[in-house]
Amino acid sequence: MIERLIDANLNRLKEGLRVVEDICRYIHNDQVLTSKLKELRHSIQVAYERKRLLYRDIESDIQKKTTNSEQTRENLTDLIIANFSRSEESSRVLEEVFKLNNIEHAEHFKEIRYQLYALEKTYFSKYL
Repeated sequence: MIERLIDANLNRLKEGLRVVEDICRYIHNDQVLTSKLKELRHSIQVAYERKRLLYRDIESDIQKKTTNSEQTRENLTDLIIANFSRSEESSRVLEEVFKLNNIEHAEHFKEIRYQLYALEKTYFSKYL
């Protein structure tokens, strides 16, 4: 079900962005990065449709159990890498899936992905 795939990746993208945004906000007090991440997070709302909730099936999700690698984070850098990666991967999935039925959304998520690559580079240029 494509709607379930879209719902899962919208959620994953939003969650990953929020983790990075909060680190930039509360740990680094970085107004510029925080604002850009928040703007990106809000921009994904264009693709939300309430009816997709009908396709959400958490109970039978075959990958809902957390893996060992997902449970282990050594430091803040690990959190940032994991959540930028999660967001970039999700935006790529959304870009590809929306090519099936909404090319405008596909282009929007492609742009988000490239913005994330740039923001990740900026983050590590400043804080590594």
